[in-house]
Amino acid sequence: MPTLVTRGAASAIGFGFAGAVAGQQAFTTPGTYSWQVPAGVTSVCVVCIGGGARGGAGLGWKNNISVTPGSSITVVVGAGSDKNGSTPGDSYFQSTSLVRGIAANSTTGGGYVGDGGGNGGSAVPSGDSWGGGGAGGYSGNGGNGGPADTCGDNGSGGGGGGGGGGNIGSVYGTWTGGGGGGGTGILGQGSSGAGGCPNDTSTGGGSGGSGGNSGGIGIDFPPGGIAGGGGAYGGGGGYGSGDGIAGGSGGAVRIIWGAGRAFPSTNTGNL
Repeated sequence: MPTLVTRGAASAIGFGFAGAVAGQQAFTTPGTYSWQVPAGVTSVCVVCIGGGARGGAGLGWKNNISVTPGSSITVVVGAGSDKNGSTPGDSYFQSTSLVRGIAANSTTGGGYVGDGGGNGGSAVPSGDSWGGGGAGGYSGNGGNGGPADTCGDNGSGGGGGGGGGGNIGSVYGTWTGGGGGGGTGILGQGSSGAGGCPNDTSTGGGSGGSGGNSGGIGIDFPPGGIAGGGGAYGGGGGYGSGDGIAGGSGGAVRIIWGAGRAFPSTNTGNL
């Protein structure tokens, strides 16, 4: 079953939205669902983040989607890749051509469909250890993961930062896996995530963007290190040639409604 975050019982007048009721619902577990449009709701705004692989997933959002009260709409949440490189999935609302967060294609970050959004950051394969890409932002791209012994790039437009490339012994004399890319949150655009960096004992994951989770830390495990997993939602997993290559994070879909609300950041919190 999905993880749901729901509001909507409060009067919109109390929030300054005369004549409308504000509410929201979030799907954060990979799968296919049927969402029933609440009574009185005729327009929604939606954000979708796809599943991450080594690269980060894309984020797409769309406002003012016309809906019919009582009707059922398909919602799909894409899974992230596992450590063996399974294919991640796209996340979308109603159809893939309306609003969609596109999954990463192995090391290449995913794109998006909608009024706006951002591409996921890519991973940069390098030697035995490299960082995962950050998930896309609301108005910019996720950060690219760092090659070996290199920091990942910062995210932009609220996107997640790229994971740092792990140590391969050339700098610190240890062998650590790459850090995971940061994920992006679903409550609207916030601060962008910073790229992770290697140090003498571990490798930092990219910071989450817009309230998303940071990527996992890469640790020492000769000869190539154990990598960090991608941060929720949509972060890419790092790579290390040791036993413990990490997977990407799954995606999410969030639906909001009520007058005066719009992505990327206008009254997009849980009202």
